[in-house]
Amino acid sequence: MSLEAAVAAPFRDRGRSRLGEGEFVVALSLDRDWFTPDQAKRLVDVAAGRGLVSREEDDLVAEFDPASVTIPDGFVPDESILREQSAFERVLAALVDAGIEKQEAVAAINERQRELGVTIEAAAVLYARRRGVDVDDAADRALADLRAGAGTDDP
Repeated sequence: MSLEAAVAAPFRDRGRSRLGEGEFVVALSLDRDWFTPDQAKRLVDVAAGRGLVSREEDDLVAEFDPASVTIPDGFVPDESILREQSAFERVLAALVDAGIEKQEAVAAINERQRELGVTIEAAAVLYARRRGVDVDDAADRALADLRAGAGTDDP
């Protein structure tokens, strides 16, 4: 995955699993010339949202083993990785990774949404859970989106 490779590169280059956020941004923007500094900061947000890194004080901590990530020769990440996936996209990706045909999953999710009168994200989470696919992160995101739309933080 190109997001994981882009995030792993600064950690691998420095031989550490913990970097200052500024150091991480410099590694991506100046050292590798992959992104502008603003884009590199956006990558930090996307990576944190996907659970690849966590923030501890002013540091970023890799939540995976950067040394285990293959970064192909000549690799340059596409700017599309800076766009955070919606909860629906994340669930759909998890379903496809679990071996479920994308078209089948989308059709079943749409049907579930129509039957229950819920958001597409909620329908996707319900479908994935019934198929035994772990989508807890996406479920949390869908719930947060629902709360934000309702204007409340109450469960």
